[in-house]
Amino acid sequence: MKVLFIGGTGIISSACSELAIRRGIDLYHLNRGKSSKIRKVEGVKTIISDIRNFDETRQAIQGHHFDAVVDWIAFEPEHIHNDIRLFSGKTNQFVFISSASAYQTPPAKLPITENTPLNNPFWEYSRNKIACENVLKEEYLKNGFPYTIVRPSHTYDKTLIPVDGGYTVLQRMVQGLPVVVHGDGTSIWTLTNHKDFAVGLVGLLGKPAAINEAFHITSDEWITWNRIYSMLANELGVVPHLIHVPSEVIAKYDREIGNGLLGDKSHCMIFDNSKIRKLVPDFNPTIPFSEGVKEIVKWHLKNTMSQKPDEHINNFMDKLIRDLSESRLMNPL
Repeated sequence: MKVLFIGGTGIISSACSELAIRRGIDLYHLNRGKSSKIRKVEGVKTIISDIRNFDETRQAIQGHHFDAVVDWIAFEPEHIHNDIRLFSGKTNQFVFISSASAYQTPPAKLPITENTPLNNPFWEYSRNKIACENVLKEEYLKNGFPYTIVRPSHTYDKTLIPVDGGYTVLQRMVQGLPVVVHGDGTSIWTLTNHKDFAVGLVGLLGKPAAINEAFHITSDEWITWNRIYSMLANELGVVPHLIHVPSEVIAKYDREIGNGLLGDKSHCMIFDNSKIRKLVPDFNPTIPFSEGVKEIVKWHLKNTMSQKPDEHINNFMDKLIRDLSESRLMNPL
């Protein structure tokens, strides 16, 4: 099977690339060749091109036909329109990587299934993903364009700390400084290791039954945010000092972080993975966060803990905590 990944060097796509190669897939990456050293995958054939440059990419893929094409870096409808122009007649399956944040937010009921409505009034990123999905559905109805939609939720590898603030949060914990946690920390979240996700994604490639269908691919492990922060701190050998702040308040101090909270992380998210399991029976997440957190902390102790903290994150947390403390002193319960 001949497969093209547009991108291919990211957190999720690199794990999928490695698994695809191990399974004997003839895998190509199409990218600018600038990030391949970060997560280099042996055995991949690279087509150097900028997917946003239509003429350049059309020339680069001339003479190729792919059993499947996966676009990891499409975020706006125009990106999908570009893909349709490039790959109509050149692939048997086009896989769009959407987002589980496209689902109804907040959800009316749990668990989330693929039939849960798509509606996120809080986050433009998610609305753009929904718009991309709609373009594909319309093109399928008009011209039979063979799409498959995949919706990852919060997927990590050893380089990604799954809390807002990244390595600066770990540094603050080690220094005994307080860190901000949205809400009361008791909402339930789903974290998925990128290697587990890869089994589901690669298993969909070349499957005719996946055409004109959408799938989310997530872990079945549910963890509260308090537990996530505590597990990170425990692996660092420290006791965390968690300051709980409503997501709406955080959004007033940092719009980017706030959009991600109100549009995704502040709500409980539990997923029903029956659909992906039915088509890909070997999808069975095996890496709990208790294992993943060890890799995360080990990698960051070696690679980022000696770096300067993110000044914006430090200032944001310090100001928010200071203002909150003064407010509580002035308005005690």
